[in-house]
Amino acid sequence: MQAAIIHAPFDMQLGSRQVPQPGPGEVRVSVRVAGICASDMYIYLGKNPYANYPVVAGHEIAGVVDRVGSGVVDLEPGTRVVVEPFISCGSCFPCRLGRSNCCARLQIIGIHRAGGYAEHLIAPAKNIHRVLDGMSFATASFAEPVAIAVHACRRGNVSTGEYVLILGCGPIGLALIEVAKARGARVVATDVLHSRLEIASRVGAEVVQADDEMVSTILDQTHGEGAPVVIEATGTVKAIEQTVSLVAAAGRIVIVGLVKEGAIVGFPGLDLTRKEMTIVGSRASVNCFPESLELLAGGAITYPRVATKFKMWEAPQVFARLAENPQFVHKGLLVLEEEISGRSAGEGNFSNKAS
Repeated sequence: MQAAIIHAPFDMQLGSRQVPQPGPGEVRVSVRVAGICASDMYIYLGKNPYANYPVVAGHEIAGVVDRVGSGVVDLEPGTRVVVEPFISCGSCFPCRLGRSNCCARLQIIGIHRAGGYAEHLIAPAKNIHRVLDGMSFATASFAEPVAIAVHACRRGNVSTGEYVLILGCGPIGLALIEVAKARGARVVATDVLHSRLEIASRVGAEVVQADDEMVSTILDQTHGEGAPVVIEATGTVKAIEQTVSLVAAAGRIVIVGLVKEGAIVGFPGLDLTRKEMTIVGSRASVNCFPESLELLAGGAITYPRVATKFKMWEAPQVFARLAENPQFVHKGLLVLEEEISGRSAGEGNFSNKAS
């Protein structure tokens, strides 16, 4: 089978691999669409500490089951599915708590195991979710990033009527905006880039420029109290540290963005007791794919429409272009030829740069 293989930082090439065969309890998925995520770019750029080269990246995956291993009884070849990429051990402390996303021996499809930038991949049957009728593969591929937003909103206990401040309007930030809005929150979003703020406004957020006046603007909007919920999705130390100034006393801070390994984040010590805020991390998702797919199917999530589609085997050129200019596209999808040529119900207004 053909695959786009990252052999080393800045070195992605098309190559051939043996078609994988599913073992007991596993399924083989014929890939139709695989999204491009920041973590995929980190592998390409040599910034992902968990990646061992060579690697087939891609963890936002939609496709069709084409073979099942022994013991798999509830999935048949031809079933349209998405793949939950996080594989837990099931026995460590967080797994025993039901928080398998924090598994001490977590493996991720697209990092530790071959991912979606290939014709086929293998996944445990328990990591497979059926795609609802009427949803295109392109839209379904957003189930994983939307699940991240669902998990973050659960971690922050986002509720109806609350003022929720989201820092960062990249793809995950946009998912956070729409999931929080689906929960009935008033959503305000910030970013340093005007282009991202324009998209955030289109999906229903109030927007504030992330500049030297941002903190005073947020305090003015909240009558000096600060935001009850602040969700950080930039992955910068400065933004994470700023959350303490932006959150209300007794409020909640959710950190979604990933900083570089070894980066130190500092908070004013007195504020930790004076404000008595709750600060939580949010890693990937657990038991969030069903809600994610329901939100996508119900039309609550519209940001997939900003995606740009590329042919799967143009991946080396696309990654090189994104490395040169991260704003080349807001969100990229790598798709197989048949998915580019056809437009399924629910696909939305995807851009197409396949040629």
